[in-house]
Amino acid sequence: MIVVTGATGLLGRLVVTELLDRGVPAQQIIAAVRTPEKAADLAARGVLVREADYDRPETLAGALAGADRLLLVSANEVGRRVAQHRAVIDAAVAAGVRLIAYTSVLKADTATFGLAAEHQATEELIRASGLPYVLLRNGWYTENYTGNLAATLQHGAVLGSAGAGRVAAATRADYAAAAAAVLAGDGHENAVYELGGDEPFTMAELAAEISRQSGTEVVYRDLPAEEYAAALVASGLPEPYAATLAECDRGIARGELTTDSGDLRRLAGRPTTTLADAVAVALKG
Repeated sequence: MIVVTGATGLLGRLVVTELLDRGVPAQQIIAAVRTPEKAADLAARGVLVREADYDRPETLAGALAGADRLLLVSANEVGRRVAQHRAVIDAAVAAGVRLIAYTSVLKADTATFGLAAEHQATEELIRASGLPYVLLRNGWYTENYTGNLAATLQHGAVLGSAGAGRVAAATRADYAAAAAAVLAGDGHENAVYELGGDEPFTMAELAAEISRQSGTEVVYRDLPAEEYAAALVASGLPEPYAATLAECDRGIARGELTTDSGDLRRLAGRPTTTLADAVAVALKG
């Protein structure tokens, strides 16, 4: 049995769909979710849906019962994730899970931006658990940049603090394909994969691509981290999250969110989605 946590989230749902598309029988897939009602579409396809709340450890034993392989999709509440992940890892040990895969962050062992710290701590917990593991060190999502192109076009600018740094972003579908390949395949025990897009790009190149396809001039405005965080707050983001994103941009400037490993392409079995294709899809949407 393969368990995917966060299976109604943007990444988890894609992983379940990818497993089905790869021919994994639906009855061998467990969608572990906080709110089972939100997984009605997966249940309709024959996937077993179980409640699993990172904040309620008593739900985790039942969710993982009979599991052979587990994908621990990183929680999204910055500052609380280590405790939440620890609960899942402990439940996996108790359930006798034979492989745990975790969606970490690119270059987790050397990255210095604050968001990496919880991933570093989780990786340590996984190694200490004694379970065979796979660390899926995901880079940035291309959707971080293409998810709100309307606002970008309205203002005619991409804002950031990344300087001329390159980011090896890839789509959620790309990362989901890699995760599914690991969960459905063999020979990945204790592997660490540095996952990122085939063609890293700068923020200036992102702005140029949006301009080219939209016909609207978009420029990249590189700001000091404090000013970028303030702009994010002005757009409606909470201050702590805005500061985190600005710090991550400085990580991009330092080269901490790019890679030429080719791991994502190899696991997915295809080239990663190009920036041009991702922008084209976003503009049509």
